[in-house]
Amino acid sequence: MTEQTTSARRRAAFHRLTVSQVRRLTKDSIEVTFAIPEELSDEYDYVAGQYVALRKELPNAEGRLQEVRRSYSICAAPTGSEIKVAIKRDLGGIFSTWANEELTAGDEIDVMSPAGAFISKHKLTGMNDPSSVDTETQDQFVAVAAGSGITPVLAIARTILEANDHTRFDVIYANKAAMDVMFLEELADLKDRYPSRLALHHVLSREQRISPLLSGRIDAEKLTTLLNTVVQAPNVDEWFLCGPFELVQLVRDQLSALDVPAEKVRFELFTTGEPNRPEGQIGRPVVVAEDEEAFEISFNLDGLKGEVRSPVAANETVLNAALRVRPDVPFACAGGVCGTCRAKVTSGSVTMAENYALEPEEVEQGYVLTCQSHPTTEKLSVDFDA
Repeated sequence: MTEQTTSARRRAAFHRLTVSQVRRLTKDSIEVTFAIPEELSDEYDYVAGQYVALRKELPNAEGRLQEVRRSYSICAAPTGSEIKVAIKRDLGGIFSTWANEELTAGDEIDVMSPAGAFISKHKLTGMNDPSSVDTETQDQFVAVAAGSGITPVLAIARTILEANDHTRFDVIYANKAAMDVMFLEELADLKDRYPSRLALHHVLSREQRISPLLSGRIDAEKLTTLLNTVVQAPNVDEWFLCGPFELVQLVRDQLSALDVPAEKVRFELFTTGEPNRPEGQIGRPVVVAEDEEAFEISFNLDGLKGEVRSPVAANETVLNAALRVRPDVPFACAGGVCGTCRAKVTSGSVTMAENYALEPEEVEQGYVLTCQSHPTTEKLSVDFDA
């Protein structure tokens, strides 16, 4: 693992922060700014491209309060005094709908310390340290984003372009229509600031543009043309892909076909392509009978050891089992996307259903996503502090 990836991994912790501003971006999205108290500035140090998880109790369909956690990418370069995220309303989304309709300045929300590895592998070497960016190498970066996938890309592009006068950054940004483009003014301002080094390629699926290449959905044929002619894939030093599963996977497949090394491609998903998969919030109820065959799971968290029995028949994840005895076990998406629930297997073994967050080298070192991991040995030990 690189020095930057190592430093970016830290134990997540929630703190209650005050909303200082809510700004409307589009009819279905807002930018939310949280003020960071001076005593917590170190806790909210971050690298461009990382995210925070928000936690709030909201009424469900039956009117009962339930804890809801959602992860949102940070959309601004680090300042130390505030955190900005963009929240786009999702169809049927409890948290995003509430935020877009009711969230106002002065409200308080539990905000997790920044996490995530959707960051440049070779440009930053420390948390919140833009001065450590390589200022001499003439590298070319390309980002492919859709919808709210522009959020971390905006922060990454701004940081890299500002720190290195020799870099070039291309952004391929897909939306339905011009009115759906988030951070349109910010992108235009960035283009005005770096006219020769930043190229914006807006692709609109439901609006006709002058260039047919920038009109309609991004399919395999259109993407091939974009990669071979507009951005010239073989010359790109690092890729950032962010958006829905289908688009990210399409781009990854195309880059692989062009023999682009996997280590040059950074990606982050907002969805896994499994919309019907339930998301755990506090650990589903599981009753363990004394005489029932069960896995013995032990875990280390904040230096304290926890133990729990997990019935074989329940087929529950390591995260779900751990939450039943330690509600403070870290998690956010519970879908294998964010990596918040990462832990290292120290004894025993598991099977991991999905992995959209861990690097190959992390998996080789024994790290797993506990929200996706099921024990395969009678006894299992994992370390959340590793």
